[in-house]
Amino acid sequence: MTAEFMFISFTIFLAGMVAVPLASRFGLGSVLGYLIAGIAIGPVLHWAGVDVVALQHFTEFGVVMMLFLIGLEMQPKVLWAMRARIFVMGGMQVGLTALAVMAVAMLLGQPWTIALAIGLIFALSSTAIVTQTLNEKGLMRSDGGQASFSVLLFQDIAVIPMLALIPLLALPELMEALHHGDDHGGGHGEAGLSLNLIEGLPGWQTALVTLAAIGLVIVAGRYLTGPIFRYVARARLRELFVSTALMMVLAIALLMTMVGLSPALGTFLAGVVMANSEYRHELESDIAPFKGIFLGVFFITVGASIDFGLLGENLGLVVGMTLGLIVLKAVVMLGLGRVFRLAGGDKWLFALGLAQAGEFGFVLVSFTVANAVVPPAVADLLLLVVALSMLLTPALFILYDRGIAPRYSRQQVRDADEIASNAKIIIAGHGRFGGIVNRALQAADYATTVVDYSNEQLAMLRRFGLSAYFGDATRPDLLHAAGIEEADVFVIAIDNKEAATELARYMHEHHPKVHVVARAIDRWHVYDLWAAGCRDIIRETYDSSIRAARSVFEAIGHPREDAEKLIGIFEEFDRRTMVETAQAFIQSDDPHSENSAYSRLIRENLGSWEAELKETMKQARSKS
Repeated sequence: MTAEFMFISFTIFLAGMVAVPLASRFGLGSVLGYLIAGIAIGPVLHWAGVDVVALQHFTEFGVVMMLFLIGLEMQPKVLWAMRARIFVMGGMQVGLTALAVMAVAMLLGQPWTIALAIGLIFALSSTAIVTQTLNEKGLMRSDGGQASFSVLLFQDIAVIPMLALIPLLALPELMEALHHGDDHGGGHGEAGLSLNLIEGLPGWQTALVTLAAIGLVIVAGRYLTGPIFRYVARARLRELFVSTALMMVLAIALLMTMVGLSPALGTFLAGVVMANSEYRHELESDIAPFKGIFLGVFFITVGASIDFGLLGENLGLVVGMTLGLIVLKAVVMLGLGRVFRLAGGDKWLFALGLAQAGEFGFVLVSFTVANAVVPPAVADLLLLVVALSMLLTPALFILYDRGIAPRYSRQQVRDADEIASNAKIIIAGHGRFGGIVNRALQAADYATTVVDYSNEQLAMLRRFGLSAYFGDATRPDLLHAAGIEEADVFVIAIDNKEAATELARYMHEHHPKVHVVARAIDRWHVYDLWAAGCRDIIRETYDSSIRAARSVFEAIGHPREDAEKLIGIFEEFDRRTMVETAQAFIQSDDPHSENSAYSRLIRENLGSWEAELKETMKQARSKS
């Protein structure tokens, strides 16, 4: 058994290692690379007797981890602000798609019960593929990305009532056949561990248990995370932090499963609760690698689950059903995009991104067969449609990237030419960082041109009579439309690390005469921006932290002037050492934590630096 397990693991990881870099190199994205890897090794896994479906259910834990990490990035007030899109847009999408698919299935001769079950299955989209792809392409913060995420979140919620409804659609003849098979199958004892806390409970007790579980997750996330990690920290073992983080996610997912809720939804809620925790970044760094591994293997199993024998026998039918589903869902999404005022490329991103069936479709198809709702022969075809539609999703994103987004980008260039703006200051991003910069400049009577990727921000700016472009500030054509060739200052205020770094690199290479002021998310981002050629870098929380430290000095008895002097010493020291460490950092291409030149500099100088700073501060205090 050990040799078989190692062989299977080796095969999966080897396929991913070969396929994903190739797919990324040709602009196909990592998800399509994993899917292709799964298709390639599918025969090997079947030859080895691997239960691909069981492996798929196990690796769906990657989706659970992904939603937990998304929750960590989302403040409760942000989630509350999205409530209309989550429940109204998401509810309309699930309802309209289910009814549309149901109508088509009935026209094709299916009974209404089977047609409704098919509609519910196909109403769901792939949280794993869509969220992963939106993050990879830096589109999650766009209006289309936010709308997509809102609908995906509602779909996860909708799985719960679907699981309750589907058994009510059971067909008598299928139920009889199912029981007949059970009678002759035998051998299944009733002994075993039951992890279902709501089995056999009346409705009101089920509701109470469910609410209690949700309350437990909220309370534990709010009040127990800190004490648990402080206790673990005493051991000073990195691996114990990692295992504790995984244990917490597993515990939440298990609890949600025991009360009949979606584990992904439960962990997302826990992530939102822990978003303000002091250990948020620790949790992110510990869980992210495991999330990537599980998701990668999950995508591989989707590719490997395609039954090419059955597909070959029903090629026309399956391909027609798949393409028909994609077109139907895209039409529904486009309609919703118009209703909710998604403009331009965002409407198409929303429509094409959610046009596939989702990973929960595999679960619901199996559930419908187990509950005598859908015949096994029909279920096998549905599984092919789910897998094939997921396989085609990266191609739909490529269509958006190469066919649709450039067209709207060209339209933006034409619109921009009509805007009479000769501002010498361009600001990329008008959120909580860029907005303050823009307000200060406007108050001093300096003209600015703002580029932002949010319709809401664009509408707000135009209401105040400010020059603005809607679009992705990292696109060279949009920068050209904004007048980058004539600009004196360019402010990078977007909150995507990778995109900001690439934009700084582009400016350094193509517009070196423009002074670039760049927002840095953290210290590592400072080093990345420095390596990209940017020399005016502002850490987004640095100045507020400095002001807080000054307030502490004043609170413990230092006069304002002395507090300013002490803070000035610290700032001068910190900026000097930051430049030294940044210079060392760019001497090596190693990843952040493994950068040898940087690590050596810190190791050799940290003690002397701290001693120098303490002595300088001591002298300043003695003179005050």
